[in-house]
Amino acid sequence: MKRAQKIAVIAALGSAAMLGGALAFQYLGGLAPCKMCIWQRWPHGIAIALGLIIAFVPLRILAAIGGLVVTVGAGIAAYHAGVEWGFFAGPTTCTSGPIGELSVEDLLAQIEATPVVRCDEVAWSLIGISMAGWNALISLGLAVIWLRSFVKWR
Repeated sequence: MKRAQKIAVIAALGSAAMLGGALAFQYLGGLAPCKMCIWQRWPHGIAIALGLIIAFVPLRILAAIGGLVVTVGAGIAAYHAGVEWGFFAGPTTCTSGPIGELSVEDLLAQIEATPVVRCDEVAWSLIGISMAGWNALISLGLAVIWLRSFVKWR
């Protein structure tokens, strides 16, 4: 495996750690994700897939795409952190499962049983930085690693 490939795989492993951490906070820590938290997971999932592909198919363009994807993820996370700080308005919509077959009573029971997770409230922070803020910072670091992989590709 080329050095550039190894660097890309390391970046993908960073995304795997980020996604694993998010899932641990959710399933082990009991912190249900908000809509924007879910948005932040997608770029890491894509980066993981790109890292797996690069491990077997050495294509330089995939390193550039990996860097772009995690940079977009950093932007989403920074936007979410801005919503938490009150700098930006968050989404006004909420998500739900299919309700076509539910009776009014069942629908009301589902609504009452579902915890409300707001995008503008910090669920956890470390040294004053929320999970979204940490995601933004770490994602920028991962983008630099992806860029390094792209540059080293010769």
